Parts: sequence; C-alpha cells; structure tokens
Amino acid sequence: MGSTTTLDQVLETASQLPQEQQEMLIEILRRRHIENRRAEIAADIRQARADFKAGLLKPQSADEAIAELRQFLNEPEE
Repeated sequence: MGSTTTLDQVLETASQLPQEQQEMLIEILRRRHIENRRAEIAADIRQARADFKAGLLKPQSADEAIAELRQFLNEPEE
C-alpha cells in the first residue's frame, strides 16, 4: 500500500480477508493505536517537565488549575 492508498481501499482489502485475519487486524490496529497514544502522552510529559524546569510553568494548587481550565473553556473561540 503506497502513500496514495485511501481509507476505502484499505477497508476493501481488509474486507477480503478471512474473518479470523480481520479480527487479528483489528487487534493489531488497536494495540498500535494504544502504543502510539502512550508515546504521545510520554512526549507531552517530557515536554511539560522540561518547560517546568526551564521556569515556563508555575506550580499550582488543584483549585487554581481547575479555575484556570474553567476560564479557558468559557472563553469564546476565535
């Protein structure tokens, strides 16, 4: 499958697999998705730690963080 493969092409190809292989494919994709998400979260944590050590973030109480989050969520989108 090249870079021009569309989702429809992938689905068509997958639908031609035997049921057992379709189930294996689903499990493989699910596990890869989980691992990719874990890697993203780990990268976000590393960046946040680096930002904190560099003084770009300040310590906050839970109440302060929640208040700031609420304020952010209530701001109109541009």
